[in-house]
Amino acid sequence: MYLAGLIGLNFENVRPFFYFFTPIHLLAALAVVLYFHQDWSNSFKTYCVSAFLIGFLIEILGVNTGLIFGKYQYETTLGFKIFGTPPVIGALWLMLSYCFGIFVEQFQVSKIIKIVLAASLMTALDFITEPVAIRFKMWSWYGQEPPIQNYIGWFLVSILIFSLFFNLDFKKENRIATWILLLNTLFFAGHFLLS
Repeated sequence: MYLAGLIGLNFENVRPFFYFFTPIHLLAALAVVLYFHQDWSNSFKTYCVSAFLIGFLIEILGVNTGLIFGKYQYETTLGFKIFGTPPVIGALWLMLSYCFGIFVEQFQVSKIIKIVLAASLMTALDFITEPVAIRFKMWSWYGQEPPIQNYIGWFLVSILIFSLFFNLDFKKENRIATWILLLNTLFFAGHFLLS
């Protein structure tokens, strides 16, 4: 799916087809990741629900006030919207935070360092995601470049979600999560280099 999107989105005549399947692809990737998670304890369920809701609600607040990330709006590619925000964006916050959390968990460092490192990696990914997302009509910044406020906001929200991830007691192992993270990063990096 990632390879098809990397190629197909660069051909204008089939681009609407790939736009339509973008939210389906994101949900499918999340489903694959969660399928390989083994520990479905209450702590893990709490993390999943919290990460989704924090991501989705903070984006609603951000879109409607401009206070979190700056002034932006969601376009059509990520599907239907509630209060100007596609619910699939909550699923994206969940998937990315989970995959980055699993990746960082392997390092033998303190929880504080894991939280900051994972949040830094999430913010770095957003840096290469922004021009690609704008190009493919996921969201826009009213004709402007993403402000520094956006990256500060991403970092702070990520800190909150990763604080939950690393402090809740569930088994942080998933043999497919790092591969999904790598594919996702290569997808956006590829389009970033081509844009």
